[in-house]
Amino acid sequence: MSTDNHGTYFAELTETLRAAGIPAGQITRTVDELRAHLAESGTAPEEEFGPAAAFAASLGGLAPAPGEPEADTEAGTEHWTWTADLFNDRRMLAVHGDQGWEVECLDSLGRFVCRRASGVALAWEYRREVIAGRRRAAVLGELEPEGWELCGEWLVYGYFKRPKAATAGPAGALRSVPRTPLGHLFLSRRAKVLLVVWALASVAAYASMGAPGLAVLVAFGGAALALLTASLETRKGREIERAKEEQNSTNH
Repeated sequence: MSTDNHGTYFAELTETLRAAGIPAGQITRTVDELRAHLAESGTAPEEEFGPAAAFAASLGGLAPAPGEPEADTEAGTEHWTWTADLFNDRRMLAVHGDQGWEVECLDSLGRFVCRRASGVALAWEYRREVIAGRRRAAVLGELEPEGWELCGEWLVYGYFKRPKAATAGPAGALRSVPRTPLGHLFLSRRAKVLLVVWALASVAAYASMGAPGLAVLVAFGGAALALLTASLETRKGREIERAKEEQNSTNH
């Protein structure tokens, strides 16, 4: 695709994010990063990111700011934004889904933007899958017929939701719901240990190389964590597929 067409795409993306109230500096940084990614990959923006408006929503551009619930015409609807590390996100999604919290999207910081109806609410179930590259179409093709809906993306992951009523029937409806949690950050023990190690490494990097050293450490650490968790997910998926194949061969 030509640079002019790239400009049209990013102009639409910029306007959508600006209309959603995203700060100008954040929009500029985001667009610059996306342009750099396209320059390396050589792909068209629509092919890589999808339609501009939908991509803006996936970046969190249409999500309410933390602590500033969006207006809702439904009386009694609660809004809550929280986050967890990649070792703890699925467990906390299960906990909060059982409390009636529905994930609307992930914002630009990877936080879960949720809503919940007061009174009788639905319980929700969630799952996380690697949807990077060619896996995306295959995963969507497998999960969507089963009622799973993509509700957010972060790094190489896609988060899917489904009301428990789809599988549990009336038991998927909650007659009462607990109070909104006071916390917004849920870290696993592993993540807390990593944070301590990360803090010590950051201090050492800054002391030896200054701000550039710290920036390199942050970039390298984020990429390493994404690759590690993606590798674990892919390995688990292969083991599940292998087990299915063995079960099918035994049955036949």
